[in-house]
Amino acid sequence: MSQEIEHLSHESQEYAAPQVVAKSAILKDSHAEYERWRQNPDEFWNAEAEKFVWAQKWETVSTFDGINHAWFIGGKTNITLNAVDRHANGAKRDKLAYIWLGESGEEIKITYGELHEKVCRFANGLKKIGVSINDRVTIYMPLNIEGVISMLACARIGAIHSVVYAGLGHAALRDRISDAESKFIICGDIGFRRGKTVDLKSIVNEAIQDLTFIEKVVVYRRNDIELNQNEIDFQDLLESEPVCEAEIVDSEHPVFIIYTSGTTGKPKGVVHVHGGYMVGTTYHLANYFDVGDNDIFWCTSDIGWVVGHSYIVYAPLCAGVTTVFREGAIDFPHQGIAWEIVEKYKVTKMFTAPTAIRFFMRFGAELPAKYDISSLKVLACAGEPLNPEAWRWAQTHLCGDGKHGFCIDNWWQTELGAPTIATTATMPMRIGKAGVALAGVEADVVDTEGNSVAPNVGGRLVLRRPFPSMMRTVWRDAARYERMWTQVPNCYVSGDVAIKDANGYFTILGRADDVLNVAGHRIGTADVESALVSHKSVAESA
Repeated sequence: MSQEIEHLSHESQEYAAPQVVAKSAILKDSHAEYERWRQNPDEFWNAEAEKFVWAQKWETVSTFDGINHAWFIGGKTNITLNAVDRHANGAKRDKLAYIWLGESGEEIKITYGELHEKVCRFANGLKKIGVSINDRVTIYMPLNIEGVISMLACARIGAIHSVVYAGLGHAALRDRISDAESKFIICGDIGFRRGKTVDLKSIVNEAIQDLTFIEKVVVYRRNDIELNQNEIDFQDLLESEPVCEAEIVDSEHPVFIIYTSGTTGKPKGVVHVHGGYMVGTTYHLANYFDVGDNDIFWCTSDIGWVVGHSYIVYAPLCAGVTTVFREGAIDFPHQGIAWEIVEKYKVTKMFTAPTAIRFFMRFGAELPAKYDISSLKVLACAGEPLNPEAWRWAQTHLCGDGKHGFCIDNWWQTELGAPTIATTATMPMRIGKAGVALAGVEADVVDTEGNSVAPNVGGRLVLRRPFPSMMRTVWRDAARYERMWTQVPNCYVSGDVAIKDANGYFTILGRADDVLNVAGHRIGTADVESALVSHKSVAESA
């Protein structure tokens, strides 16, 4: 990257945060919040950590040696004490934790009290079949409440779950099971998508063939299939005893491994831990997504991705809010189903991807106009750059052109666990730009030597210090983790390229290994993709 990376978009329009959103926002002044963190980072995170239940308080807030970092050292807890116990044993016992929806119109509502009991029962069931602290458990489930229960039950007993998206094939699943050395598998027999059944069990059967370390497979059955000798019915484990004390673990004890595809082809097992992940993800649920006690939050992701881990499961539960999630396609059984859900359940905050926005654009503005979606106050997007055309459409047709809502952008990665660069609900949206570094984050754009570049000059996006929700290592590959911090000394290298303007707003240009050289000009792929989707006949490009 010896040459500057050029940014072809000249988008400069600024859109002020709508007053109807800003006046009720939890975080009123993101700049002041950033300064509060910057003046004393450890004091800032100490105060946030004190909002959680700990079996033993930490002695030191953080350590960082330029590569490895740790948070709330000496502290002991279990993430499920904060995700379920404190609500089930308190005033939120009868509050809805989840509203789960199926493609065919099914609806399941579960309170914090009910969720607590199911998690305890299933955790006891896992212990009965031999799962114990530090064991890895691979979960290959459709997007349902049973998948969430599986994750929480593993965490409760100190086991380390590895959820694999139930859309990946047998080879990818086998790679992840093998890398984690999971002795236990929890899977569904089938999933549903676009009215059709997806055979998950046969994928699992092929993935684990000849893997001699597999001890038990727990199967959530929707069909009346026969189980093999080492297979156990999910429902049988749910009938175990209803009381299960949480395993008290060190703050730095792994809660899960989640695999992300690397450029080398070998999946990268990102490790997140109980303490810091809990504190960091929950902080951003309130202060970025603006989700509070009275909100109905809908995250359209899947538990197979980090977004689902953080913002379907752990952060919403730790915050004690009500979350909507749904199995199946976003446009099935009809193209307006998303807006029907927003209208019916009065969804106030929604987290989706720019791809989904562009997908909705194909159906036309008249479709959301048929529904009352005025409850929607914040529509957050992440997963890829939010191109200006998609933002304008969403702000105009999904957020009432500011009359009731605000479409905001954010950038992060599996490795980071939570929003890192973003536009908050009270900040101006600079169209085409993700936003600024959030509290806890010191982001920069550097050249190949690691020197900060001038404003509006492209370079590598790095983070100059860690924060609680960041990964701790790569499972069984510490050298790979170290390379993330040593390419630019004492910096985490994100692998993305970006520019930062004079006001601190970042524009994500794409992956560093996807920079194109066209007639001597180095161009980020996001610019090319944005140009393509600006055409009215193009809904998606990659």
